[in-house]
Amino acid sequence: MSASELHTFGEAVLSDFESLPGAAPDPVPALAALAWRLDAPQLVASTAPVGGGIGLRDWVLNMQVPRDYARRDVDAHVHEVCAALGLRGPGVGMLTAAEVAAVASAEEAGVRVEATVGLTRPTWAAAPDEECDVAAGTINVVAFVPLRHTDAALANLLCTVTEAKAQALFRGGVDGSGTASDAVTVLCPATGPAEPFGGPRSVYGARVARAVDAALRARLAVR
Repeated sequence: MSASELHTFGEAVLSDFESLPGAAPDPVPALAALAWRLDAPQLVASTAPVGGGIGLRDWVLNMQVPRDYARRDVDAHVHEVCAALGLRGPGVGMLTAAEVAAVASAEEAGVRVEATVGLTRPTWAAAPDEECDVAAGTINVVAFVPLRHTDAALANLLCTVTEAKAQALFRGGVDGSGTASDAVTVLCPATGPAEPFGGPRSVYGARVARAVDAALRARLAVR
């Protein structure tokens, strides 16, 4: 499993963005980012706005942006940052206004979870539109499992992570099941026999759920 790299963007890095073809007029691309450079392409299921879906990916990026972030060309923005960091090939890009340096992690029996937690505006998933606030505040979860899973099992793991996130928030006294912009990314090896299940009572689903709960509750304890 690849360890995350923390990058903060100083003047030297910002000058690299200005030189990129088609760079946005405002060269400031992000405040910081967590990057995972995968040793080999991994099979990934993700709800991220860039590189989401199911398929092989070479990297994952969790990018911290200002709370007043207003760019609409998110795909181009993520790839500007990737170019400056030397991330090549297909990958997954998530965005957050939460401090990525405060990433929380947990492991259980071969599973590792890393999460950034922004709870400026928690919301209940089924709340009426007039009660919802889509302002900054995002929970991004990245989960690594050590054995290959089928596409259906990976999709199920996305659900399991989301269930465990809601459980952790409830147990932590948060008035909401998440935020309006949460994202989940699950990675597994691309080869080998495939696990057919990813629900919360499957072997790896249960481990993922407990690791998500531990990581989020650890972060909630210090907020």
